[in-house]
Amino acid sequence: MSGIFKVASRFNTLRSLLQPVKCAVQRVTATQQQHRQIARNLWYMCNSRDNYTHLQKNTTELCGCGCGSLAGVHTKAERELVEFLTEEILAERKAQKAKTIPTEVDGFTATLKGAEVTLTKTTDKEKIKIRFNVNHTVDTDHEADVNPNMDKADIGELKSKPALKVDLVRGDITVSLLCSFIGPNEQDENYNDVFGIDEISIYSGDWNENVYAVSGEVVDTYLYDLLMNYLEEKGVSNEFVEKVSAYSTAYEHSCYIGLLEGLSTFASGK
Repeated sequence: MSGIFKVASRFNTLRSLLQPVKCAVQRVTATQQQHRQIARNLWYMCNSRDNYTHLQKNTTELCGCGCGSLAGVHTKAERELVEFLTEEILAERKAQKAKTIPTEVDGFTATLKGAEVTLTKTTDKEKIKIRFNVNHTVDTDHEADVNPNMDKADIGELKSKPALKVDLVRGDITVSLLCSFIGPNEQDENYNDVFGIDEISIYSGDWNENVYAVSGEVVDTYLYDLLMNYLEEKGVSNEFVEKVSAYSTAYEHSCYIGLLEGLSTFASGK
């Protein structure tokens, strides 16, 4: 038993001698861990700063046209074009009077297909179909007022005045009247019409190049007046044609804005 107590006593003495060494080792280990943690934090901070600088660099190097691409993706001409179109689209939208295009004009249902517009009214006896194209139809409301003291000439309000193809359809027979707006200098002193009949034709089935047509300028004057009265009775009056002009103006403007947007998208490469 005395031997056991001696061994235990020596073990306790050895453990007391090793305890300071163990504590020193633990302190060293803890210090190393702290150093590693500090080093890791420093690396993370440095790496994050590099990333932030990289992001800043990318942000400042974005294309100036507003497309979101990096600088250098577009040529100088493309950037200038997109920058101009961006401002021009905003200005045109601000000046736009009709934000939405109506689907009806004075009882005529409107159908839009590109630059083509078709107005249709159907009754028990016949169908009235009016077709026109808004391309190249914009003109000023009056002649430009040129003043040498002005920076810009007063060109008046832009209006679309398209040629109208009026078809009166009964069964298989169509009476077709080509009409156009009359300019201020073309007005007859005895009439106040805003439009006139340019051509008259009648045919069965579909129109073809063999259909005979006569100019409105060579037909009998009385016949011409009767046809104008007939159109008015069908709803195609001066007031209606003015409304068609306003409708065409609004639609042509929306098409123009769409063209600008298409150019901007194309130039920006989106």
